[in-house]
Amino acid sequence: MRSKALLLGLLCAVAAQTARAQPPAPAEIKIGALYASSGPYASISMPVSAGFRLWVDQTNANGGAEVKAFGKKIPLKLIAYDDQSSTATAATLYNQLITRDHVDLLIADSGSVLTSVGVPIAKEHKQFLFDVSGTGAAFFTDDNPYVALMADPVSTIWPHYISDFLADDGAKAGIKTVAILFSTNDFTGTQAAALKGFFEKDGKVKVVYYQGVPTTTSNYTVLINNIAAVNPDAVLELGYVGNDIAFLRNLQDSGNQFRFVFSIYAGVEKEEIEKNVGASALTHIYTYVPPSNYEYVPEVGMTQKEFHAAWDKKYPPGSNVTFGANAVYGYMTGLVVERALATAKSLDQMDIHDAVFALSGKLKTLDGTFILRKDGAQIGEVTPLGQLQPEGKDALTLVAVYPPDMANGKAVIGK
Repeated sequence: MRSKALLLGLLCAVAAQTARAQPPAPAEIKIGALYASSGPYASISMPVSAGFRLWVDQTNANGGAEVKAFGKKIPLKLIAYDDQSSTATAATLYNQLITRDHVDLLIADSGSVLTSVGVPIAKEHKQFLFDVSGTGAAFFTDDNPYVALMADPVSTIWPHYISDFLADDGAKAGIKTVAILFSTNDFTGTQAAALKGFFEKDGKVKVVYYQGVPTTTSNYTVLINNIAAVNPDAVLELGYVGNDIAFLRNLQDSGNQFRFVFSIYAGVEKEEIEKNVGASALTHIYTYVPPSNYEYVPEVGMTQKEFHAAWDKKYPPGSNVTFGANAVYGYMTGLVVERALATAKSLDQMDIHDAVFALSGKLKTLDGTFILRKDGAQIGEVTPLGQLQPEGKDALTLVAVYPPDMANGKAVIGK
């Protein structure tokens, strides 16, 4: 009897200790995020924020997110601050979310510039950072387990299909020289350097012009004339939305024509660019084909068509956000958060890290297959190369032209 009593007492003590060790379920999961409602990055940040909010609202409408650590659904509380496209303001707000608001999960603002200040802050505080679309290669190092890229491939591999196409189909069509004009930031600067390296390694297309300019550049007339003076067959302009709008307007006004012209956001944010420059300035421009214009087969979350319909319902025409790649990026980040919460052992930041990395190669969404390198760089979700081609009067369709296994149309290379 004494042995049984001792055993019972021991079991009760263990149970009590376990109960004390397991914290009670929180009333809500706090998610901290930044967005830019104004300034040069608002056009990419606001759709990301809107896409993420759509996911939060849908999740809460279904009772909250399933959190494995507590064995139940818990509502989400989104704490979002406006950094107004300022890196200094963003740095202050990242710190505030971590140290004052004590958020459970931290979401970066869109793009590499506004993510750049968040990466070291998150690392210093040992807070895992869900990096939505900051693709700068410098963000990902073996000594930093507190970041992972969600919705874009890292910049060092993202533009590979451009160089592959020009070295393959382009070279066959007689394209021999290329000009690279880029904005000097982590996003486009890294892509430009990668492209230059790809061309030099392939040896089929020669880089005859390579120039970086401030991201604040708003007039490209002189730069376009300088490019025309070296007479390249192909021109690659790498910038943010405002850069692309200014470049494409100035290119049309200049009367200069090149056999191949590439612009990132002509396809990535097609509605926004077309609204500002018109269909004629975009005809036959090459660009990336984003998940907002390409139908992957998801195993988690909505299809592209379902998401577009949900977006149009929540943000009808006339809203201050346009549907495009960044809308998908925000929603897709929500899906990663959802699966991480559903599988993480606890809300400890390294357990969140482990849950996110365990999704690598296994998570297929409307953005393609989520694959992480060991340092947190995204190496899946590589977008095909596309071209904006005429479709009826004053209308354009974005056609995927490369690689062949993803193509749904044929490229039209200028004479």
